[in-house]
Amino acid sequence: MSSHRGPLRKMSGNRLTAIMQVRNEAGRYLEQVLEELSEFVDDIVIVDDGSTDNTAQLCLSFAKVKKLVTLQSSLFNREWELRQTLWELAVSTNPDWLLSVDADEFYEESAKREMRRLIDQDVYDWVSFRLFDFWGGTTHYREDEHWNIHTKHTRTLVRYLPNFHYFFPKMDHHVPRLPLSYSVLPGFLTELRVKHYGWAISPEELRRKYSRYLELDPEGRWGSLEQYESILDEQPHLVEWQEEH
Repeated sequence: MSSHRGPLRKMSGNRLTAIMQVRNEAGRYLEQVLEELSEFVDDIVIVDDGSTDNTAQLCLSFAKVKKLVTLQSSLFNREWELRQTLWELAVSTNPDWLLSVDADEFYEESAKREMRRLIDQDVYDWVSFRLFDFWGGTTHYREDEHWNIHTKHTRTLVRYLPNFHYFFPKMDHHVPRLPLSYSVLPGFLTELRVKHYGWAISPEELRRKYSRYLELDPEGRWGSLEQYESILDEQPHLVEWQEEH
């Protein structure tokens, strides 16, 4: 039974908990992500999916990392279980709001400034942002028929409601980062932006990532084979990022 106290939907004093699943992220963007998160969240909860580098030690060097669990066996091939494991660890801390963040995602400055206003209200229970896939570096994002997630909204911020029914679809890959059951609750679509650097990598790394996707999902059961193939496009359509202040 939950030990939550007080109103379910508080208009002030909400704590913001970032949640992350990581694997072998040391030496990439993780340290910078944790530094930025530490500026505007209250707590960070992490599941380390069996890293073989010093990812766990790096995470624990940040004071706001309140809980970290390292899995002995990776759940990468059963992503829904990994998502659920992280969710259960996070809600065991009795959070107010949860912000799902990848180890290579950065919220723009205006989003960080608005975060408290977004959570200190009693009208909606989730918030979506515009997510941009940067490509080949950190100055341009990709925009074409296969890479256009920024034209939609991605739900990354949710209010935790004890005793509400939460579930993840049992998919091996491309699982929504937060429970699907939030879709029945009132939400808010912002135009605030998130920079995703997961594809801001070299051509060699792109080829390795392409091979990994095909190995994991050769029939396109969990994703689009056309999108996988487009990873190797030699001249993708890129748009220069413009900072907003």
